[in-house]
Amino acid sequence: MRELDASKVPEEKDSRPPVPRRLGVLISGRGSNLQSIIDAIARDRLDAGVAVVISNRADAAGLLRARAKDIETTCLSPREYADRDEYDRAIVEVLQSHRVGLVCLAGFMRLVGAPLLDAFSSRILNIHPSLLPAFPGLDAQRQALDHGVRVTGATVHLVTSELDGGPIVLQSAVPVLDEDTVETLSARILVEEHRIYPEAIRIVLDGGWAVVGRRFVRRRI
Repeated sequence: MRELDASKVPEEKDSRPPVPRRLGVLISGRGSNLQSIIDAIARDRLDAGVAVVISNRADAAGLLRARAKDIETTCLSPREYADRDEYDRAIVEVLQSHRVGLVCLAGFMRLVGAPLLDAFSSRILNIHPSLLPAFPGLDAQRQALDHGVRVTGATVHLVTSELDGGPIVLQSAVPVLDEDTVETLSARILVEEHRIYPEAIRIVLDGGWAVVGRRFVRRRI
């Protein structure tokens, strides 16, 4: 998922109530993070249901994963819409028709614009293969190797209009080994993505959190 131009994250003083537990998952490719969500639900690690999977590509392998579990799927091609906003409004219509409470971007390789952000304010999550704010955007694993960092990882964050810049819900660190390639590092990061994404979804669904400045803050129990 790739967001639009930067803007200030608004402060929210009150803890949010629980979010309806119907998920809409947006994908563009193989859908391995979609599968981790499906598996977490099946294993009772996540109290939720995937209401619909939406892809911008008809050949996305993740659509087959969803259909194998009898999850409804929709393909919306951007070429069929006049502009980005019209395309986003079409996505919103599908999500709302399925009574989705939380939107999960899982390798959705498109910018998210105002119509979708406004319709699901603070209810869109994204998974990114770095320890944000380091290495936003594309090819985060290659960026980590090129910069010579010793630790990178995975981040789940709320989506805002800032590129990979929304409040961070969960992170997990992954060491960078001397012998790593983009492929080997990506594979180890992906393991952590699959682990933390369902957990971050659970945290957001349960409520009792607030955004304070740029920080995602959970209520103390």
